[in-house]
Amino acid sequence: MQRRKLFAVALAGVLASGGLAACGDSPNAGNKNAAGGTNFLTVGMPNGPQAENHNPLLSTSAANSLGYRWALYEPLLMWNPVKPAEESKPWLATKVEWTPDYKKATITVRDDATWTDGQKVTGDDVAFTLGLLKKYEAFNTLAVPFGDITAAGNVVTVTFTSSAFVKKDKFLGQTPIVPKHTWESIADPTKDTIKDPVGSGPYKLKSFTPQTITLSVKESGYWQELPAVKELRYTSYTDNNAQTTALADGSNEWAFVFIPNYKTVFIDKDPAHYKVWAPAVLGIHGLYINTTKAPFNDPKLRQAMNMVVNRDDVFNQAEAGYFHPQVTNVTGLPSPAGDAFVSAPYQGKNLSVDVPAAKALLESAGYKLNGTTLNDPSGKPVTLTLTDPSGWSDYQTSLEIVKSNLADIGIVATIDKANQDAWTRNVEEGKFDATFRWTNGGSTPYDIYQTIMDGTNLQPIGTASPAGNFGRFDSPEATKALQDYANANDDTARGAALATIQKIFVEQVPMIPVGADNVGMAYSTKNWVGWPDDTNPYGAGQPTQANALDVILHLKPANS
Repeated sequence: MQRRKLFAVALAGVLASGGLAACGDSPNAGNKNAAGGTNFLTVGMPNGPQAENHNPLLSTSAANSLGYRWALYEPLLMWNPVKPAEESKPWLATKVEWTPDYKKATITVRDDATWTDGQKVTGDDVAFTLGLLKKYEAFNTLAVPFGDITAAGNVVTVTFTSSAFVKKDKFLGQTPIVPKHTWESIADPTKDTIKDPVGSGPYKLKSFTPQTITLSVKESGYWQELPAVKELRYTSYTDNNAQTTALADGSNEWAFVFIPNYKTVFIDKDPAHYKVWAPAVLGIHGLYINTTKAPFNDPKLRQAMNMVVNRDDVFNQAEAGYFHPQVTNVTGLPSPAGDAFVSAPYQGKNLSVDVPAAKALLESAGYKLNGTTLNDPSGKPVTLTLTDPSGWSDYQTSLEIVKSNLADIGIVATIDKANQDAWTRNVEEGKFDATFRWTNGGSTPYDIYQTIMDGTNLQPIGTASPAGNFGRFDSPEATKALQDYANANDDTARGAALATIQKIFVEQVPMIPVGADNVGMAYSTKNWVGWPDDTNPYGAGQPTQANALDVILHLKPANS
């Protein structure tokens, strides 16, 4: 999860004044070809100067950081994280067939795709790429349990050592396929720099500088209709402020960046054309609670805390009213991405602030409110420390809101503005009371709940658990249900396991869900139209997502 690398510098006060210059002539006023139509698209990310490396499989490469790998290379399927329950679209693979236990996949590779150098894309290329993931841990970031990988013509057969159900959409939709004939001579692809990318996508590298990478469309040889965008210009801005300035003055048309005061500093500069779209995906943010510390090891106390957190305030004040869409369902699943996965007992059951009910629950559980102080059943005042890195302005604001909310039921909270490295270490080792943090995300709710409740990640206090279960939630029933869900052979068994997982989450509150992750964008319709939005959510808007190529292929000149 790279979310915080992008937003650690997004201080709320930096942009709050709206002190960006009003737009004059857009720097994109020259964005015209000889026939008078729009010619190029400017794409941005606030990631600072880049070292040249076009390796699409390496998470630290410039191609991954800015997202242009998806214009050069392509996945087997096009998976839409905005609508995760839908089937993925065929892409380099025309179809993928699975055995009921999801331990074997038969992949049929299309026979009309070619690489930039003119050679055909083959089953050997796909098998070779998946073999790289199996061989190098740095490439297999999803920890896909690969077994045997073989190719016969354009058919690739892959076995798995355990069920791949909860990983299938991500690895098929987020693995860029590379050419065997240019990669097999690379000594160590995790370290050797790729400077001459050969991909199956519709674009090829034109030029590189640490700040700007330009791609030009291929003249021919692409397996589907060539995009209307003839050139892509990726700029890596120094920080969020510089990225936002470029969006506001029109020199950048498409980006993923947190803009605290987005209406004033961006939308209002050109309301007719400047847009923000931040759809929720199956990954959430919320308050992790250390369940080993009394009295927070009491589910009744955690339930009461959940009942007083004001998610409206967190959404509007901390997340600018758009960036982390508010979680409303009691299961913690965001809408609409998670709607199809909500178990029957919890459909239509939404979270709301109810201080009187929280007080009544606490009283029935032996807690006493003495004036403004809540005492636990042993008579001790209930206190806790809320912690997050000092530079994460949205999380710091969220903690201030939660502190005030908890005071309504007599819990005295203090806020620790931590050093980021120390915070990371302490959270992974369980040395905290409560903290705002994100979960993993994926094509099913498994990733969310696994991050929060999986007993296979349970470690003693002081031993790092970087994969999750930071709150040390100890529930063998939840662990078994997670395993049952991942290994189920049919939807009925899967649904039963998910119902158990959600019941535990709702009743025991190992984490208080607040907001959802998004794969959104800030963008302009001045030169290009056809972007995904709420009326047509055909893919993720974030330019670093695998859906970026699908977005580019949808774009048409605004004046056409």
